[in-house]
Amino acid sequence: MGPGEMVQAAAMARRFYLEGKSKIQIAEEFGVSRFKVARVLETALERDLVRIEIRVPAELDAERSDALRAHYGLRHAVVVETPADQADAPDPENLGAVAADLLGELVSDGDVLGLAWGRSIITMANALERLAPCTVVQLTGVYDVGTAERGSVEAVRTAAAVSGGEAHPLYAPMVLADSATAAALRNQSQIAAAMGYFDKVTVAVVSIGSWEAGVSTVHDSLTEAEREHYAGLGVAAEMSSHLFDAQGRRVGRDLGERCVTIEADRLRRIPEVLAIAGGMRKAAAIDAVLRSGLVTSLVTDTAAADHLLRAPAPAPRPALDRADPDGP
Repeated sequence: MGPGEMVQAAAMARRFYLEGKSKIQIAEEFGVSRFKVARVLETALERDLVRIEIRVPAELDAERSDALRAHYGLRHAVVVETPADQADAPDPENLGAVAADLLGELVSDGDVLGLAWGRSIITMANALERLAPCTVVQLTGVYDVGTAERGSVEAVRTAAAVSGGEAHPLYAPMVLADSATAAALRNQSQIAAAMGYFDKVTVAVVSIGSWEAGVSTVHDSLTEAEREHYAGLGVAAEMSSHLFDAQGRRVGRDLGERCVTIEADRLRRIPEVLAIAGGMRKAAAIDAVLRSGLVTSLVTDTAAADHLLRAPAPAPRPALDRADPDGP
């Protein structure tokens, strides 16, 4: 490019990239065709006269995020850098803070937000800085009713306080000893009133566990014989007390009769279901749940994302179709 061409290209690039003018407006100003403007802008990029940088915060991996979204057909996928000292830990602590920011984007005025049990969800609630006015309801009982004040119940209250909306917690354990006890609790007036909001939920946040000690609160709440029984059915993942095999099909449905939780069919009807889960120990479980069609968006980390991107892409894309692998 000669000096005249270079000066003209720089001027056009400034108008287009910095001042936001259209190619037609630039063409009129310089007395050339819009096709000439397009060629000049293209040449400016090729000759390194203009450099375009896409910057995201250092802890976010934009390339993996987009690849993961496309791989599973998700609406949103956000991949966070795995802290060096948490490579083997499930749900690195920074996932909750990023999920809090994403939830602030997803929730609109008048939505009904549902929060399931999960350590990462509790972290997310504590990190919330903004949330549109909404009603907040608890979607599952708590892992240990004795920790309710610092667990799921408190997460619901915290989110409601940030949004300025109503809170509807569930004062009940998630897993009961038998189906009769669970049914009695579900019929208790306060619990029934909270569960009455399940059909109104428009945005839900869930966590995912793999079927091993310390990585699934449901696994940890059962007896050893019960754990082995469900493992024998091929359980690869757990979400809100629903069990899934590696293909995303639900197994061990009898466990749901003993639980205080939102039903899978209701969860599938919620427009936006965000899962928070990461770490290599949860990678296979995340893959299984994404194949179930129950989740539409995901916040995870690079350790899990690398595993997920190596897995065969599901077809059809369950997050877009909300398809049930078990069929109708």
